[in-house]
Amino acid sequence: MTTLDQPAAPNADPAELQKFGALAHRWWDPQGDMRPLHEINPLRLDWIDRLASLAGKRVIDVGCGGGILAEAMAQRGARVTGIDLSPKPLRVAQLHALESGVTVDYREASAESMAAESPGAFDVVTCMEMLEHVPDPASTVAACSQLARPGGWVFFSTINRNPKSFLFAIVGAEYVLRLLPKGTHEYAKFIRPSELAAMARAAGLDLVEVLGLTYNPLTRRFALGRDTDVNYLVACRKPQ
Repeated sequence: MTTLDQPAAPNADPAELQKFGALAHRWWDPQGDMRPLHEINPLRLDWIDRLASLAGKRVIDVGCGGGILAEAMAQRGARVTGIDLSPKPLRVAQLHALESGVTVDYREASAESMAAESPGAFDVVTCMEMLEHVPDPASTVAACSQLARPGGWVFFSTINRNPKSFLFAIVGAEYVLRLLPKGTHEYAKFIRPSELAAMARAAGLDLVEVLGLTYNPLTRRFALGRDTDVNYLVACRKPQ
């Protein structure tokens, strides 16, 4: 795991890094605190692969955590770099990759520092379930755009901001269904699709597709569809 020099004020909240560092030892437990990530990973992986055709592509996963998506993309034939600013999940990711025999280059780095070091170096950039945890999401979006080569793909996923998302993503997911640890999300940091679209356009990206991610508590299954009221995913391309 390589450590890169960080800016004087990295785009990260120390409390958020500590929060996810405390969950590191449970990251690969499919029945533990990260169970929702394990359950949605096949959906988001197939969606990314359908649009960007991962095999043989150079990919960077921004905010990779313990490496659930990064490993899955490597298993699809991509050459994957995973970056995060929380060292404990990165160590877990490294160890799991060794155990599973999957090659992923994990680095303790921010999107901004990697963009300065390797602009335009990646065919595919993924930034999933991260924007709602950083102080300046527009800076992260801009860095993701800088990391992508002309014609490359950039994928985001985050949570909408409205009364329904407060009810479902915080009250329901954290307190009623206990899908996530209490305190995982802060409502004020949620991002409306229109706001993310504006950030993407400002970063020079073209929006290609917006999908919603829903959860059915009766069947206990996640699904992709058109309902973006709570969780949603955005696919962008960097113009040639």
